[in-house]
Amino acid sequence: MTSVAHCMTRLRLGLADPALADEPALRALPGVLGTVTDGDSYQIVLGPGVVARVTAEFETRMRTATAADLSAPGTSTAPGTPTAAGTPTAADLSARGERIRAGRRARNATPAKTALRRIANIFVPLIPALIGCGILAGLAGLLRNAGWLPGVTPALTAVASAFMALIAVFVGYHTAKEFGGTPILGGAVAAVVVYPGVAQVTAFGVTLAPGQGGVLGALAAALLGTVVEKACRGRIPAALDVLLTPTLTVLIAGLATLYGLMYAAGAVAAALGTATDWLLSTTGALAGLVLGGLFLPLVMLGLHQALIPVHATLIEQQGYTVLLPLLAMAGAGQVGAAAAVYARLRADTSVRTTIRSALPAGLLGVGEPLIYGVSLPLGRPFLTACVGGAAGGAFIGVFAMLGVRVGATAIGPSGWALFPLLAGNRGLGATAAVYAGGLATGYAAGFLATYAFGLRHTTLDP
Repeated sequence: MTSVAHCMTRLRLGLADPALADEPALRALPGVLGTVTDGDSYQIVLGPGVVARVTAEFETRMRTATAADLSAPGTSTAPGTPTAAGTPTAADLSARGERIRAGRRARNATPAKTALRRIANIFVPLIPALIGCGILAGLAGLLRNAGWLPGVTPALTAVASAFMALIAVFVGYHTAKEFGGTPILGGAVAAVVVYPGVAQVTAFGVTLAPGQGGVLGALAAALLGTVVEKACRGRIPAALDVLLTPTLTVLIAGLATLYGLMYAAGAVAAALGTATDWLLSTTGALAGLVLGGLFLPLVMLGLHQALIPVHATLIEQQGYTVLLPLLAMAGAGQVGAAAAVYARLRADTSVRTTIRSALPAGLLGVGEPLIYGVSLPLGRPFLTACVGGAAGGAFIGVFAMLGVRVGATAIGPSGWALFPLLAGNRGLGATAAVYAGGLATGYAAGFLATYAFGLRHTTLDP
């Protein structure tokens, strides 16, 4: 094992040889909802809460591992050492594992998948802070609008807003870490984006604004800093490396950020906001149908986290992301599909027990327990759940075309857990009503599609 991390529901392990993972035994363990192999990351779906505790235990075991553990009897067969007749040697297992791993890498090494996976690796560690600060921001907004606790509201606002004000630094840190640079240098370069003093910098007749380019500018700055750092380390003598490499990295990447990347990233961010507004106002129903219908497959593949920079950019620009409520409808379709399975398979106590245990998490927007415990094993219900998500997304999209925007002030929760984070352009009441209507539509469409078509000719695995 080379690394341990987790997101909201998955334990993400870096395995030296993923081929040695005993997937049937893992899936048979109580509490394991499924496994996903995504390039070099081996993901075990455990669900919210459980995954944090399991990750802590894994990290403890990694820290306390000793050389004696690695040299225990039965684990130290040297390559080429004869074993019992017909038993493969360690070298044989290693070679076989490398072939399997190479095949998996080849299948998952498309440029698009690789890019999405690396972006997800940058932003997944930020999710807990995004959730916590988003909830506090929503609470502060409610108190401010209601006129309650005026002495406490500014403090809550400061606590909630501090992270978002400095999110560029954290993005830069993790970008450099992901691409093989020095993380603190990535954070130092990205800090240029949010430094208030950039308001005094003028280039080409235009004055910069602190935060211009947002997370996109921070990502680009840290990526450039990593390229500069690697170039310096290959050319500067070792005796001068400790002085010149960090200096040149910050200088070159910092100036390039000020005089180029912040302008470019700002333009891209503005275009992203404009495109989103146009898409929802002109083709909202179609956009919602497509986004709501296709999000479950992204969750299944673990690629949904790659959308975090888009959400973060919209939150920086508009105060909320209008995409998250649309995507959350996929979870509503999944809940409806699970309810239909529960109603149809009355004699199957095992599946019904799984649904009863996974449904509360599904109502709160955590879809993996239902995906890996119910819909994927059954087959068709996964497709009919997508139908429910598409219907819910189209419902919200129709209201977007009518001028009612439904957004979220933070990234992470969905389902019922998104209600405290809702924001829009027509007040909280209208926003919550449209979102609730989308959830109801997703539940109903997922239930009806699954009840009518999802279980026909479907059998459970033995």
